[in-house]
Amino acid sequence: MIKQIVSKNNKIELGMLTSSSFNFLLSSKYKDSKKIIIVDENTEQECWPFVLTSFEALKDAEVILLPSGEENKVMEICFQVWEAFTNYKIQRNDLVINLGGGVVTDMGGFIASVYKRGLDFINVPTTLLSMVDASVGGKTGINLGPHKNQLGVFSAAELTVCDASFLKTLEPKEILSGKSEMIKHGLIASKSLFNDLVNDKNEIPSAELIEAAILIKSDIVDKDYKEEGDRKKLNFGHTIGHSIEGCLLEKQVEITHGECVAWGMLVESYLSISLAGLSSEEFSIIETYIRNTYTALAIDEAEFGNLIQLMFHDKKNQGAKINFTLLNAIGESTVDYQLEEDQILEALKKVFM
Repeated sequence: MIKQIVSKNNKIELGMLTSSSFNFLLSSKYKDSKKIIIVDENTEQECWPFVLTSFEALKDAEVILLPSGEENKVMEICFQVWEAFTNYKIQRNDLVINLGGGVVTDMGGFIASVYKRGLDFINVPTTLLSMVDASVGGKTGINLGPHKNQLGVFSAAELTVCDASFLKTLEPKEILSGKSEMIKHGLIASKSLFNDLVNDKNEIPSAELIEAAILIKSDIVDKDYKEEGDRKKLNFGHTIGHSIEGCLLEKQVEITHGECVAWGMLVESYLSISLAGLSSEEFSIIETYIRNTYTALAIDEAEFGNLIQLMFHDKKNQGAKINFTLLNAIGESTVDYQLEEDQILEALKKVFM
């Protein structure tokens, strides 16, 4: 059974890829288009064989293999793909299909959106993180050095299909990475989702929980597509989390995006106590869950200054202060808190020392 989330900015289907609108699009709107499949080293082995054998329309598709990992989400790789597009004589009526996790959907969407001022693309997310976050909402982008997603455009996929069967190919740490973004959706907008996730003992969250998380993001995006107001709520945990991720990537520490966001949420939850009204009791619930679920990060006080400098490159900033989304309570959040460095340093010390 396919469930659809259709709005002015999203067309998302949840269910088996073979039962979705994917095959119909390949055989109708894109019948005469060249198809480009963008995969990484993991999805080339684990997912592409199934997709290829399931859809006759893809038998002549060109496959472009990206190196896996956040450290490869850079302009140099994009140039190589654009050169391949040129060699394949790709035209504006052709189709890009992004089959992979957040790096593939972020980067593939950016590559498609820039080439010849825009190719249509379809996202087939294969990780929990990509299903509930990266492939939903029309944000595409790449990193600039240690600065996350500094280059990109708003560009919506023609279709996003979330087939939970792909999640069986993932390691537990990748499931936890995606669950972190689901927890974020609960913290900013739904106490019931947060409670359900905290109490969920299944290794892979249920289809109902995944759908609930996607609905929260889709609803926020529809109200504020270009991130001028409420969409900033989706950045909760990311002002700190992106700086942690950039810092650890510079040190070549293997880390998932969701782990960094989880610890970013803990720091920003602490800030929320004094600045946004989050109760100490609810902070304790958040802290207990994150400390018991996510591995402690190797962040020491000597790196706090570097984290602050990375935060100054956050896209939400205006002027000389760093912009945060904070929690008023579990399930309630407010955007545009402008913080001083000493406030942020106090929170970092509380969490990491």
